[in-house]
Amino acid sequence: MAETNFIHAAIEKDIADNKYPEREIRTRFPPEPNGYLHIGHAKSICLNFGTAEKYGGKCNLRFDDTNPVKEDTEYVDSIEADVRWLGFEWAGIYFASDYFDKMYECAERLIMNGKAYVDDLSAEEIKAHRGTLTEAGKESPCRSRAPEENLRLFREMRAGSYADGEKVLRAKIDMTSPNINMRDPVLYRIARVSHHNTGDDWLIYPMYDYAHPIEDAIEGISHSICTLEFEDHRPLYDWVLAELEWPMAPRQIEFARLNLTDTVMSKRYLKALVDNGDVDGWDDPRMPTIAGLRRRGYTPEALRDFCERIGVSKSNSTVDIALLEHCVREDLKPKVESRNVVENPIKVVISNYPEDACEYVEIENNKENASMGTRLVPFSGELYIDGADFMEIPEKKYFRLFPGNEVRFKGAYFVKCEEVIKDGAGNITELRCVYDPETKSGSGQETRKVKGTIHWVDAKTAVKIKVRSYGHLMIDEANGESVLNPDSLMERVAFAEPAIAAANPGERFQFFRHGYYVMDEKITSENERVFNEIVSLKSSWK
Repeated sequence: MAETNFIHAAIEKDIADNKYPEREIRTRFPPEPNGYLHIGHAKSICLNFGTAEKYGGKCNLRFDDTNPVKEDTEYVDSIEADVRWLGFEWAGIYFASDYFDKMYECAERLIMNGKAYVDDLSAEEIKAHRGTLTEAGKESPCRSRAPEENLRLFREMRAGSYADGEKVLRAKIDMTSPNINMRDPVLYRIARVSHHNTGDDWLIYPMYDYAHPIEDAIEGISHSICTLEFEDHRPLYDWVLAELEWPMAPRQIEFARLNLTDTVMSKRYLKALVDNGDVDGWDDPRMPTIAGLRRRGYTPEALRDFCERIGVSKSNSTVDIALLEHCVREDLKPKVESRNVVENPIKVVISNYPEDACEYVEIENNKENASMGTRLVPFSGELYIDGADFMEIPEKKYFRLFPGNEVRFKGAYFVKCEEVIKDGAGNITELRCVYDPETKSGSGQETRKVKGTIHWVDAKTAVKIKVRSYGHLMIDEANGESVLNPDSLMERVAFAEPAIAAANPGERFQFFRHGYYVMDEKITSENERVFNEIVSLKSSWK
């Protein structure tokens, strides 16, 4: 296929122009460790690591830990686990804080070159001086300070002579620039906060827009791939490296971030859901975090396929979550074994089946993949069928079980419903049926056909399990406001064939005609087997 990835096209042009004659293509994935990664980050992971892999280069994992107020080692560990789970390995692991000494040295150089100054204005005053998109900003009264005085004040900031917010270091660029990001942006601020990596060594911390280009340059990054909101920040990225006269400066390229229908993609909002107890942690299966998707049963192969299919773009758009679910189904279809599981069970008594007898019928483990073999499932005169597979008064084109109708019990026999037994309240307690012993699956003796096939479990050996299915975490109200969906988690009891008792946490199955499920690794216990719905199947009848 012709190359359609504009980032790869740009890299190939750089290679053709011999822009990097003595070094390899090197990228980086630079998350801030202030929360768990979500599926939007998966796109960036696949793009950065995949790009390096494509051109025989390397990709670094770097933690942009310049804001110690929100960062924690828990998030560092989770990010490492997510990247590895997706199937990638970094060339090196780094922290922005590894370069604090170098960044401070660079800041002093900018000060002495007259390109940075210490400002006494408060954050509110700086914002008021910045101007608007149609009005130029105003210069700070501190802008004309001599380099020597700025250097003294900056060193005093580092030494702890001033309170948080009392002074900042700003770049001296152009307060009339049409790009507001170039109107003397803040480079350093005072923050008396202990850092997860450097402890209490620093009382001042660099701003992201200043730290990021220096980090990339130190690591020899050739292409700094960012999301689209950093496009307006690129002139500042280039300005920092140009003023520091950095040789072979990295090239920043921006792409549109991933937006999914019916999916919350704000890390700040997701953190609030966790902190408020609205969800069961960052790995709640309803969360769009990589940890949540992993616990729900999504596979890394499906996520990588999804990221490959949506590609990269320069314009923002929203991808239908149905595409992600399609990728999951396509990945699981040839991989997982099937199990019979019934919900809202209805008891079936086969009156002409030998009393107290039980046999084993052979059922394929995966109808899409014959190499996965078969299994033996117990069959007797007392069975459970799924509540959705019986109608006392059938609707048009309903080919499952109803009074007088005959269907195949999957892998077993033709069974015909003859009588519906109810209690005093009118609830169905059992179905009296008969079977045709000449119609066993695979016997070669079938001389007639039926339209419907349903699944079942043996009543005496069935295993009780808990099944969880999920709706969207957030829903939109009539006024357009998004609120928590009260039906985002639905739990119910089901009965499974006995083979389910041997399942291990994290193991995936197709529950025949229901969907794909995974045994929950977090809350499954010896006393209760819990299965999360990964993705549903399309019903054969609606």
